[in-house]
Amino acid sequence: MAKGLRSVFSVGLIVLYLGMLGLHECNQPSVPGVYIFGDSTVDVGTNHYLPVSECRSRADFRYNGIDFPHCIPTGRFSNGFNVVDFIATFLGFKMSPPPFLSLLDKNKQLPKRMTRLLSTGVNFASGGSGLLNETGRQWGKVIPFGEQVEQFATVRNKISELLGEEGAAANISKSLFLISVGSNDILEHFAYNSQSGQAYITTLMSTYESRLRNLFDIGAKKFGIISVAQIGCIPLMRNFTQTGVCFEPMNEHAQLFYKALHDMLLKLSSECKGMMYALADAYNMTTPILKNPCKFGFNEVRKACCGKGNFNAEKPCTPMAHVCKNRTDHLFWDQYHPTQAASHLAAQAVYYGDHEFVVPMSFGQLALLP
Repeated sequence: MAKGLRSVFSVGLIVLYLGMLGLHECNQPSVPGVYIFGDSTVDVGTNHYLPVSECRSRADFRYNGIDFPHCIPTGRFSNGFNVVDFIATFLGFKMSPPPFLSLLDKNKQLPKRMTRLLSTGVNFASGGSGLLNETGRQWGKVIPFGEQVEQFATVRNKISELLGEEGAAANISKSLFLISVGSNDILEHFAYNSQSGQAYITTLMSTYESRLRNLFDIGAKKFGIISVAQIGCIPLMRNFTQTGVCFEPMNEHAQLFYKALHDMLLKLSSECKGMMYALADAYNMTTPILKNPCKFGFNEVRKACCGKGNFNAEKPCTPMAHVCKNRTDHLFWDQYHPTQAASHLAAQAVYYGDHEFVVPMSFGQLALLP
């Protein structure tokens, strides 16, 4: 697996850069549109459009985007592209879709001229958000998963105005819905800890199932879902343990989350006729990299590339931070997030991977289903 992923890395980056610059002609995308929900792992700039005075979860400043074309800090929590940028390119799009908030006019409405663009995809993800509405309160204003689903309902209505109800239903049912959420809920659970582990996971799954049912009821059929990674091993938590080891209680919650999500999707897909899904096990995708980083082209899997202090993670990535010289050999960009190189490997695994990391099919196979 490592050799296969690394062999396409350079070519994949070249294709993606050309696409973002408008210099690469993509084939017809394999799905009509791609709609993205979740947190900072898949946010492409949503929080940039929230007032600075209200939202402190931001990445619209250097050194974020240092490896993006023209070194632009786009609001992605990355040195460059994130996982959905790569997945969108694999699907055949020139770039991943824009943030929903970037499409609104001064009256917070979707202009009619934007309607055709909406049918090819929108990103609703918001850094700091989670499954629960209260997740992210430490950052001020963020857009929780439930509100993101409500925003999609608005988009769905606009698409109906353009394509008619039958055309909109066909477009939405064939489009891919990408979701990466849950990490912040678990991170904050350890900050407030109001419920026992299993009870809290049950609460999260109940909310997750409700939101997926909401999306299904308004036409979504294809769900590409990324579970929670080994968040106990992010640089912030290694700094927290002081000895540099992973914070295992948090990893145990991530594993419980995946098991509960796996079981919930089996149940939900049996009850919702026509629902199809691919579930990526981000936890086990991370395991071989942490155990044998050199095999995957990484030299540093504990420290953040951008930050300050112990593990370069005592303080966040800011314009005053220390930045590593070689971003391609680091697994983590900042206290929480993967580098562009790590995101590319993750996208390869979920889009082209086998049942070791994604079930019951890969994201690429899901996209091709009628």
